[in-house]
Amino acid sequence: MTAPGPRQPRSAAHEIERYAALFADRTKVMKSSAMRDLMALTAREDVISFSGGLPDTSTFPPGFFTEIMSRVASEACAKALQYGPTEGLESVRERISDVMAAEGMDVDPDLILPTSGGQQAIDLVCKILLNPGDVVIAEAPTYPGAVPTFCSYEADVIQITMDRDGMRMDELEATLVSLASEGRRPKFIYTIPNFHNPAGVTMSLTRRRELIRIAAERELLILEDNPYGLLRYEGEPLPTLYSLDNDFVIYTGTFSKILSAGIRIGWLAAPPPVRAKLVLGKGSADLCSSSMSQYFIAEYFASVAWQDYVRSLSELYRRRRDVMLDALAEHLPREATWTHPEGGLFVWATLPDYIDTTDLLARAIEERVAFVPGRAAYVDGRGGSSMRLNFSGVTEDEIREGIRRLGEVVREQVALYSTLSGEVTAPRSAAAAKRRADPAPVAADESANQPAARTAQPDVTNVLPLTRKRAG
Repeated sequence: MTAPGPRQPRSAAHEIERYAALFADRTKVMKSSAMRDLMALTAREDVISFSGGLPDTSTFPPGFFTEIMSRVASEACAKALQYGPTEGLESVRERISDVMAAEGMDVDPDLILPTSGGQQAIDLVCKILLNPGDVVIAEAPTYPGAVPTFCSYEADVIQITMDRDGMRMDELEATLVSLASEGRRPKFIYTIPNFHNPAGVTMSLTRRRELIRIAAERELLILEDNPYGLLRYEGEPLPTLYSLDNDFVIYTGTFSKILSAGIRIGWLAAPPPVRAKLVLGKGSADLCSSSMSQYFIAEYFASVAWQDYVRSLSELYRRRRDVMLDALAEHLPREATWTHPEGGLFVWATLPDYIDTTDLLARAIEERVAFVPGRAAYVDGRGGSSMRLNFSGVTEDEIREGIRRLGEVVREQVALYSTLSGEVTAPRSAAAAKRRADPAPVAADESANQPAARTAQPDVTNVLPLTRKRAG
């Protein structure tokens, strides 16, 4: 008998056709996360990546990690290696309550649901609330990781413009009136009020109270995503939406930014009827979050002055933010603008409107530097000239070198545009790079009357009075 020869590889088109009839309709609208697509770059030592939202876990003492895990092993080894309750360990829910108290929230641990990271928290809310075609209100731009989640549940996402004070309430109310006239009611309003990802701005206290009022009057749920609230570098802390009124707020937090992304523990706090549905949704997704990680969290937050560690992180990230702001002022053209975040992990930079950052990324990767293109933060193609830059997961020297490389690539694009268009674009002078240039205050009501930007794809820079300045 003749042995069969090697199988011939099928074409990609054939493979797609072979399985196409099996896929659910929702897969047609699923999108890949921009961060997932770029995550492999963070593992390459030759690439300086500003693309992730990575904490600097090298700051956590290895010996202390060993000590904590040794205690877990000696005191609760069998339980840590076993399934846990879907509702989460009671000890972990109590520690989460303590962390929320540090931001002024008095939360019953029974209202808390530990999740497998903050990403699962967003997914579970969508899972229990959304039918295909349901409306979700989000900021413009919004968290790039939320966009594929909303799309997976076939939501109709409507994005509300932001300015320096966060989501614009006048535009939100006008949108809600318009939707009501069509007989449509949003399932929830998604917001990142503190050190917004990716815009870097913080919602003002006035806007927070206005948002709570709107939600209460219309009985709308708010999904408050607050991964960065404890990472403040300047300014006064503001109350969370949940602390202002928890009747209509679902709150989500995570340990990924203040301790470790690898332990994959986040949480939700929600009104009892909502939490009950979230527990059902989580049980069908993964039964329970990692028991090992939960025991680590419980032991760590019960045995150390964890707020001291968070303060040390804040000081480290503040310095890195300042280095990035200075490097941007030195290396980007004078037409570029960027935000000055009071905390968090991100700067939102906008280049001249003739530069598309999705195309720019391909060229930047050739120079071994990466970022998240602005379009990843929108559902409708906006943000073409913007990009998200992370400063927490890279050293100060890497920030300087990475922004220098990025500046070189941008200058190439500026020079090419000048050649093709005949327009002369003046370089940023040394004096301009060093000059502090605080923008004049722009009232939220006035921002709607600002001249439209020249870009054909409007983004947050149309209303955000962004700053081009050094740190300080």
